[in-house]
Amino acid sequence: MECDGNKVVNNIIYGPGKNRYRYCKHIAKQRVPGLPNDLLQKGKHFILIQNPLNILSSFEKVVPPSFLELGLGDLVSIYSELCALGKPPPVIDAADLQQNPEDTLRGLCKDLDIPFQDAMLRWEAGPKPIDGLWAPWWYKSVHNSTHFASPRKYPRPFPFSFYDLLEQSLPFYNLLKRNVRQTSSLLRSPLPVPDLPVPVNAKLLAWVGDEIVPRESARVSVFDSVVQGGDAVWEGLRIYNRKIFKLEEHLDRMFDSAKALAFINVPTRDEIKEAIFRTLNANGMFNNTHIRLTLTRGKKVTSGMNPAFNQYGCTLIVLPEWKPLVYDNESGIKLVTATTRRNSPNNLDSKIHHNNLLNNILAKVEGNNANADDAIMLDKDGYVSETNATNIFLVKKGCVLTPHADYCLPGITRATIMELVVKEKFELVERRISLSEFHAADEVWTTGTMGELSPVVKIDGRITGNGKVGPVTRRLQNAYKRLTEESGVPIPTNP
Repeated sequence: MECDGNKVVNNIIYGPGKNRYRYCKHIAKQRVPGLPNDLLQKGKHFILIQNPLNILSSFEKVVPPSFLELGLGDLVSIYSELCALGKPPPVIDAADLQQNPEDTLRGLCKDLDIPFQDAMLRWEAGPKPIDGLWAPWWYKSVHNSTHFASPRKYPRPFPFSFYDLLEQSLPFYNLLKRNVRQTSSLLRSPLPVPDLPVPVNAKLLAWVGDEIVPRESARVSVFDSVVQGGDAVWEGLRIYNRKIFKLEEHLDRMFDSAKALAFINVPTRDEIKEAIFRTLNANGMFNNTHIRLTLTRGKKVTSGMNPAFNQYGCTLIVLPEWKPLVYDNESGIKLVTATTRRNSPNNLDSKIHHNNLLNNILAKVEGNNANADDAIMLDKDGYVSETNATNIFLVKKGCVLTPHADYCLPGITRATIMELVVKEKFELVERRISLSEFHAADEVWTTGTMGELSPVVKIDGRITGNGKVGPVTRRLQNAYKRLTEESGVPIPTNP
């Protein structure tokens, strides 16, 4: 009898036989140290996973559950090895296989380049010649079946004595789950994987709470106040030539907003800066980068609106992306006027830079439906306040006008442009401005961190000026560009 396990396994898998395809099931935790890597390099592999939430209770009936018995760590190790060999294996979830066996198996066969057969969906009842020693225990229900059984509508009660083990194992399951072929889920049909505006952002690092994590792990608790009620403040930052433009001004506004909302246990200015610097260094992002900086009221001890439930301190999020300007600043953009009115300070003061953006989003929906770049929002009296995402300016007979900031966010870029208007020797007027004045303007532009200074060439179907970028707009664009090149807080790096 052959006693060399490697030879036995090789002979079973690759020895003589009539069948073109051989299916071999291998329990991940039983991969002994020293098993030759040529087994990984040969054939085609796929990985079957199950959510530990669903199997821990059944495990207890056969063997005491443990992280080792679940085998998820071993599966991740095997997956990583196969990826390193240039052979990333398809991953299927047992829940998908049970819920939609035909689509799941057809997809798997396509990935493995083998033909699908209807016989894969049904079998004869009873033991099988290939059953192993443990089959009477492990496969008792399978022996009684002839096809894939419909999944349970509701899960079994979870044995909470295994709660810690569930927490230990879920990260490994979730890592593999992210690579599962998409199928329909309980709540939705499968959607195509979207293309990212900047594909390289598929792999980036973000700061969440007090650590740097990969994009797919960058999540906050369902108990966080930003999830429970949009209860957070935020800033947008841009990086030019290894410097963060207007960092101090943005932090001033963030702290003012947090104070207005009565946040407590807020990180210090230096702590927030350090998180920003660490995240940028980890990503190697020193130019052409935008940061979405968010500070939530933090995690709650129980679900609800009451800020008294926030007893863990604030949650800081630093989300950097490689991001070009979001508007066409050469040819110009189109705006429409939204029916959604800008919030009044009587209801929610726009000077608080908060995350509850439904007012803006409803206007943006109108802009999208009209195939416009953005939507102008009016105040309660019908005067222009801003767009759904930016502040707005106009030029008439050489004079630059912009609405009062009573109904709009007093933007950092807005303030910068106002300073440049004066520096460039133009007259500046800040007052209430009607929509018809924007329709009749010689030039119009919007301002914001995401787009800098963006010329507007059409509003509500009306051509602005001569329909081209005007001379005042272009002059201020150039002045702003020079300013971003000259100023900003340097990003510290290792010597």
